[in-house]
Amino acid sequence: KLHGVWINATDDLDDIQEQVNQMLAESPEGFAEEYAIHDYEGFDGYALSEYEGLKTAHEIACFIEEYPDFGGELLNNFGGNIEEARTAAEENYCGCYKSLADFAEELTEETTQIPENLAYYIDYERMGRDMELSGDVFTIETAFEEVHIFWNH
Repeated sequence: KLHGVWINATDDLDDIQEQVNQMLAESPEGFAEEYAIHDYEGFDGYALSEYEGLKTAHEIACFIEEYPDFGGELLNNFGGNIEEARTAAEENYCGCYKSLADFAEELTEETTQIPENLAYYIDYERMGRDMELSGDVFTIETAFEEVHIFWNH
């Protein structure tokens, strides 16, 4: 027989442990000592394991709360590795753009002096695509014309 409670994974870790202990103590089974995560919400596309440790679930929830626009998808991109996801968010995040082409255009205009008569001949869509295909950047698209761009190095 399943028995459970909803717990906010961004609560203090000691509070989370206390809530789990209280849930187990109130179980209809005589001596319940194990927990599992059977349902969750607010992890923005990141799939928690049924047997995820409380500390890990807490760290993941706090990361997603810190980066609500892309945190869950960024964790997916790094296979759940929170350290790699944090490095990408803190050190390699370029911003949110309507498209990869818009990013390529902004980057080019900020770093290169382009003669006005040549500006219309530059194919920013191709530049952006090449940046992604070559591994220079990776993207997370969270909505229509909402593309988060990260350096890959």
